[in-house]
Amino acid sequence: MIQENPRTKRIADLIQRNLAIIIQREINDPRLAMVNISAVRVSRDLSYAKIYFTLIDTAQHGVEDVSTALKKAGGFMRVLLAKRVELRIMPQLKFCHDVSISHARKMSKLIDEAIARDQQIQ
Repeated sequence: MIQENPRTKRIADLIQRNLAIIIQREINDPRLAMVNISAVRVSRDLSYAKIYFTLIDTAQHGVEDVSTALKKAGGFMRVLLAKRVELRIMPQLKFCHDVSISHARKMSKLIDEAIARDQQIQ
């Protein structure tokens, strides 16, 4: 596994905090109301930042709708980030759906089912 540079880690944390605030307060798109920024990974040369997001409620808007809304508002969010975060180079924002939480839910459900089957056998 590649070690993260402490500087890029600090920048990623700063971007994550500010982006969460921007989505909450500055963006008026109802599709982004239930978006949570779970992680940010910044490239070593600061040319791009991969933004991982999760959805709190997928009943109203699907992942595709939210992903489209994030990509559409990406330029505006980048401008607002540039005003808040003082960097020489503001990374391009690339949004990716974080599937780790849904995988964790599936694994937890499978474990619970296996335990229930084992208890029925005994």
